[in-house]
Amino acid sequence: MILFLRRLHNYYYIFTAVIALTLFYPFLYIYSRKPSGYKNVNRVRRIASYISATASGIFFRIKYEEPIDWTRNYIICPNHTSNLDILSMGIAVKNDFSFISKAELLSNPFFAIFLKTLDIPVNRDSKISSFKAFKKAEEHLKNGRSMVIFPEGKIGDDYPPILHEFKNGPFRLAIELKIPIIPITSLNTWKVLFDSGFELGTRPGVCDIYVHKPIETANLTIADADMLKDMVYNLINDKFATA
Repeated sequence: MILFLRRLHNYYYIFTAVIALTLFYPFLYIYSRKPSGYKNVNRVRRIASYISATASGIFFRIKYEEPIDWTRNYIICPNHTSNLDILSMGIAVKNDFSFISKAELLSNPFFAIFLKTLDIPVNRDSKISSFKAFKKAEEHLKNGRSMVIFPEGKIGDDYPPILHEFKNGPFRLAIELKIPIIPITSLNTWKVLFDSGFELGTRPGVCDIYVHKPIETANLTIADADMLKDMVYNLINDKFATA
């Protein structure tokens, strides 16, 4: 009975997301026509996400280790256990940003408008696609936009979830461009919605997000990439283990 109710709630959550995106779609379409409008695409996406989550009884409690200077751009590295992690980044990150997202979402008409404009699709099974995605991310960063990159590259099948091995890409990119990294720990979104929610359903609840202080990379070299990756991994894993 509980599983049935959770699955029913998941369909209700999807319904609210579709309604919110449909209502705001004309604004998304207009703003996405030119790169100068991408900041507004992010604003509209943030509002639509907030409305759909709130209507489903899902709330985000964001805690910052220290105040963030959002006039700078960053590479944002969160762990990934839930589709809600995408919504939470839209609320936690306060400047203009783009996601690197899986290319499969291009077939979804609601996500495609983002992936064809300010976000970057990637086929993670293709080295060429990954290379092109990170070159595009480099362009975004050089233009002052932050990048949200899930370093695990996937939501794992383990339940309860564990933190999987990180990819090297975001850490090498941060060092090459001297861009600081912000680790973010999504503490319990998986308890509200694990993965896509289709298997175990969803429920109303509060998702706790911990934003670690930025890690500067100005004095690092490419030889330090593994050290930086391990540092971010340990910060997130230690915080996640306490949830």
